Amino acid sequence: MKKVLIIGFILGITVLSTAFLSDEDLQDLRSLYSKPIQDWPKPNIDSGVVYEEFKSLPKIDTSYFSLMEQPKVKLGKMLFFDPILSGSNQISCSTCHNPQTSFGDHSTVPVGHDHLVGDRNTISLLNVAARKSMFWDGRAHSLEEQALSPIEAHNEMAMDITKLVPKLKAIPGYTKLFKEAFGDDDFSMPEIMSALATFQRTLTSRRSRFDEFLDGKYDALNDDEIAGLHLFRTKARCMNCHNGQYFTDEDFHNIGLTYYKRKYEDLGRYKVTKDPKDVGKFRTPSLRDVLNTNPWMHNGLFDNIIGVINMYNSGMQMNNPRNAEQEADPMHPRIDPLMKKLDLTREEIRQVAAFLDAITATKYRMPRPENLPR
Repeated sequence: MKKVLIIGFILGITVLSTAFLSDEDLQDLRSLYSKPIQDWPKPNIDSGVVYEEFKSLPKIDTSYFSLMEQPKVKLGKMLFFDPILSGSNQISCSTCHNPQTSFGDHSTVPVGHDHLVGDRNTISLLNVAARKSMFWDGRAHSLEEQALSPIEAHNEMAMDITKLVPKLKAIPGYTKLFKEAFGDDDFSMPEIMSALATFQRTLTSRRSRFDEFLDGKYDALNDDEIAGLHLFRTKARCMNCHNGQYFTDEDFHNIGLTYYKRKYEDLGRYKVTKDPKDVGKFRTPSLRDVLNTNPWMHNGLFDNIIGVINMYNSGMQMNNPRNAEQEADPMHPRIDPLMKKLDLTREEIRQVAAFLDAITATKYRMPRPENLPR
C-alpha cells in the first residue's frame, strides 16, 4: 500500500488520509505528534475562527486538600448536597449534578420537583470555573448568578426564596458554618450563592491520557487515538469549535438540532437575546470527560457517540431553509457555516471516537458529606 502522507512544508499544513493506513503510515503519523505541541502540524481552521491550541490540565497537588477545608468551600459543599435547599426537602443540587456521574445525571433531561421534567440536558459541572457563561443558552454570566435559577425553578428544586434564609438560620449548624465562612452569622441570599459558587469552582476533571501525551508521555495514546487526534484537528473539523484546554470555544452555534415547528423545538440562545440570528444556537460544551457525560446535546437525545459523530459527518445542511417560504421566515434556523459535510469513513469515525476516549479521564467520585447540619 502506498503511503498517503503528504507534508506541506510551504503551508505548514499536514494533509493525511486516514481511511486505509498501513502500519508504516501510522508510525509516520505517530512521529508527527510525538513531539512538543508547538511542533505539531497546524490544525485546519476556517478563516475568521479564533482558536486556542490544546493545553494539558495541571496535576493535582496537596494544596487541593487544604482548599477543600476552607470554610467557604466546606459550607458550599454542605449546601450543594443538602436537599433542604428545595421546597420539598428532597432535592439537592447533587440530585442532578451527581459526583458519581461526573457531576451530570446520565438522564435525557433532569427530573425535579413533583417528578416534573426539565427542558434541557444537565450539563456537567466539571471545570465550570473556566466557563464564560452558564446554561445551554448562556443566560447567566457567573456561578453566583447561575445558582439561583435551579433553586427556585418550579420543575427543579421549587424553593420559595423568601423562605430559604429563615429555613437555614433555624439550624445552628448552618449559622456556625456561615459565621466561619463570612465572619457573620447574619447571612442572606448573596452569601448562599457565593458559598455554592465557591464550592463548584473546585470541581475539576482529572488528567486524561491525552494530558499525559501532551506532557511528553508519547506512548499514552495508541495508534487509533493518534489517528483520531489528527482527524479531530483536520478532516473532521472539530477543532473549529472544540479547542483550547477545555475543548470549547465558549461560543454558541446552531448545529441543526432546533427542531423548528416540530416536537422538541428549542430556539436556544434566541430566548435570551431575541435576535433571530441566534435561533437554534447553543453553547459549545466542553469535551473534557465527554464519554462520561452521556447522553449528549442540549436535549439529551444522543446516547451513542458514533451517532453523534455521524450527525456531524452529515453536515446537517438538510435543516437549512429549503424553499421560499422558509427563506423568508426570519425565525427559520440557519445552520452554522462551520457545519460542513465531512465524508469521514467508518474507520475514521471510529478513530475520532477513540480520541474522545483518550480525552476522557477516570471518574473522581467525590464522597458526599457524612452528616448534614441539622
